[in-house]
Amino acid sequence: MEMEDQMESQKRERRGPGGVSKEDLISERTGNLGCIGWFLVILSGMLTIILLPFTVWFCLKIVKEYERAVIFRLGRIPDKKAKGPGIFFILPCTDSIVTVDLRTVSFDIPPQEILTKDSVTVSVDGVVYFRVNDPIASVANVSNADFATRLLAQTTLRNVLGTKNLAELLSDREGIAHSMQNNLDEATDDWGIKVERVEIKDVKLPHQLQRAMAAEAEASREARAKVIAAEGEMNASRALKEASLVIAESPSGLQLRYLQTLNTIAAEKNSTIIFPLPMDMLTPFLRK
Repeated sequence: MEMEDQMESQKRERRGPGGVSKEDLISERTGNLGCIGWFLVILSGMLTIILLPFTVWFCLKIVKEYERAVIFRLGRIPDKKAKGPGIFFILPCTDSIVTVDLRTVSFDIPPQEILTKDSVTVSVDGVVYFRVNDPIASVANVSNADFATRLLAQTTLRNVLGTKNLAELLSDREGIAHSMQNNLDEATDDWGIKVERVEIKDVKLPHQLQRAMAAEAEASREARAKVIAAEGEMNASRALKEASLVIAESPSGLQLRYLQTLNTIAAEKNSTIIFPLPMDMLTPFLRK
């Protein structure tokens, strides 16, 4: 009884929102061929055997490593999985195959005119990487999985970016791409498509907005430059104050500073050098 309960619970877990599992959907989609169907299949097999070896060229099919073949027998899918890679047989009169490429496909999202949350019109484009995860679902559930994914990527880009303001759009591209990937992957799961990566390529702003942002950035840089210059003047004045206090404590330091100044002036290529008269030489005469 416990084993039966566990098996029943596992079946309920595999069932979807409507109470139907994927196995039930596949069996319902494939179905039985019926008496007439089996008669046609047996007749096709007999004709294939009778007309050997001419029918071998129509019965043998080869798919590559990156491909899978979905077989339709009288319009139904007889197996629950696709064929390949390698060689397999089909009945030429009753079977038809659809080859599905499993390699990763990339496509560009055309530039989309999008109105952001703060009412700014921008042009955004991107690139999407996806691959077929379930060949049977990509053939049986959607007419053109590639085209449907392209259209869905455009609408998803508009919906996601419509909820972002301009600052988030310019600074959080990785988060926007991740959100788009999750939305696309969830929407294309029933089509057998796995979205592997989404990237935002370019964000084009209106020219007036570009000029306004450039003027704002320039004003911000000028303000920072003025603040840095003011801080430098303040530090220089503090250093001069400390130097004056040191020189006031030692009168000989003033003479050394005077000699350093003369050395600096002599190093420059000046036509005329004026030597100031030290006040120490005039001190005896001032006292008299």
